[in-house]
Amino acid sequence: MRTIVGFIYTLKPYERGIQEFLGKYSRFVLPGFGFQIPVFQMIRIRDIREHTMDIPPQPVITKDNVEIRVDGVMWVRPKADEESIKRTFYNIDNWKRAVIQLAMTNLRQEFGDLTLDESLVAREKIANNLQSVLNKFADDWGLIVSKVEIMLIDPPEDIKIAMHKQKTAEQERRSMRLLATGEFEAAEQQKLATIQRAEGDREAAIRKAEGEREASIKIAEGRAEAIRLVNEAAEKYFQGNAQVLRQLEMTENALRDNAKVVVTQEGISPTLLLGELPLNVKSGK
Repeated sequence: MRTIVGFIYTLKPYERGIQEFLGKYSRFVLPGFGFQIPVFQMIRIRDIREHTMDIPPQPVITKDNVEIRVDGVMWVRPKADEESIKRTFYNIDNWKRAVIQLAMTNLRQEFGDLTLDESLVAREKIANNLQSVLNKFADDWGLIVSKVEIMLIDPPEDIKIAMHKQKTAEQERRSMRLLATGEFEAAEQQKLATIQRAEGDREAAIRKAEGEREASIKIAEGRAEAIRLVNEAAEKYFQGNAQVLRQLEMTENALRDNAKVVVTQEGISPTLLLGELPLNVKSGK
């Protein structure tokens, strides 16, 4: 606040004032240039801009009987209308000190209704409640509390150590859970890969066996056809013992180690033995 007692006065755009005549309220003074009668008249001026005001650090007791230190900051300004400016002069002697003391008192009350854990996560709630309470009183003083912020909540050192240990244990627990989850998922993927690999090996073995079986059948059929052709040729071009000898030679060349030859009264009866699929071809007389 500043006071003008001279003949000429000037108010800036962010200032509002009241003029008193012989100690009594005379009129509301707006920004600009003006004159007054010294000694008889006096102008008192308020700055209506936002005023940043610190809430000093102070100890408070929480609901669960833990002593912590808190502080904050608030933004307060006088209202610009005539009635509010009059209240800032006539309803309170030192409005800045009054608002700070009121904030400190209600700050202790706000934290007293909360436990330590609740206090640490309720900064915004505490600030909003405090702003609401302050505005109820500040309105009688021609003021408005625009904003309140809680800057510091400082627990005792032993509480800090315990909280740090708890936080570390929680982080370790989460890390172990993530590690176990990762190992489980890796084991599941490994199991699926093993199953798929086994199914692939089984399918390959089945196809290989089928291929070998088909090849064996083809070979057997080819050799049987060769024997049939030999027998027909022998019957056609050879007579007597020469015919029998030629049949034996051709049968031997065709069968090698995979067959046996039986000579019966009906002629040559080679039997081709391939696994469990014997093929019998009988020659004519």
